[in-house]
Amino acid sequence: MNKSRVISTAAVVFFIFMILVFISSGAFITIEPGERGVLFRKFGGGLDKEHVFDQGFHVIAPWNTMHIYDVRIKEQFEKMDVLASNGLSIHIDLSVRYKLVADKVGYMHNDIGKDFSNTIIIPEVRSATRKAVGQYTPEELYSSKRESIQTEIFSSLKKSLEEKYLVLDVVLIRTIELPPTIKTAIETKLKQEQESQEYEFRLEKESKEKDRKKIEAEGIEQYQNIVSRSLSEKLLQWQGIEATKELANSTNAKIVVIGGGKNGLPLILNN
Repeated sequence: MNKSRVISTAAVVFFIFMILVFISSGAFITIEPGERGVLFRKFGGGLDKEHVFDQGFHVIAPWNTMHIYDVRIKEQFEKMDVLASNGLSIHIDLSVRYKLVADKVGYMHNDIGKDFSNTIIIPEVRSATRKAVGQYTPEELYSSKRESIQTEIFSSLKKSLEEKYLVLDVVLIRTIELPPTIKTAIETKLKQEQESQEYEFRLEKESKEKDRKKIEAEGIEQYQNIVSRSLSEKLLQWQGIEATKELANSTNAKIVVIGGGKNGLPLILNN
């Protein structure tokens, strides 16, 4: 009787001990939304790269280890000094958005590890940025080539990150800073170019206005020549008679004086 009680007590104690071991060793794992897990089996073949654990509650052997990765989109900020095509140092501030390939976290953990930001992201971003910026002059970087640089960095970086189980979302250039003296010189040059373009535009406008006035004058001259050839004394007399009629029928006319000339036209039209 006492022996059975001892055995039962020992079994209960052992069971409680095993529960404590499971709890204290992290046998119960919860993977949060946006995360994936990869299991390292200490006595069963090492890292299981193929099987990726999804979000939720999982129970593992206390001697195994679950490595959890955040597979949501992350943003990496980077500030660096790079050289333009003429050797001038340019300060550039950019950000890169990326995420892990969810079903490849086992390979990521095996080949690179959790410090992939310092191991992969930063060196690749710096390399791609130096290569892209080095093709342009400071004037181009300051004025019109930001989108081209973003596209080139993205294309170069996308390929290299895909080989490392990472998906590139976007590359954004936040600021490009030139040395103050160079920036002032570029701004002055751009201002002078703009003023020159405005001056050329005004000259072109004046030239077109000159041509317009010339054409208008030629048209008036031609009109006057045609009219002068068609005028006759009888035509002028007839037009004078018509004007006299209109003047006589006008409600504002009170006195019509006629007979001022040899043709009997109103005095107002005599000249």
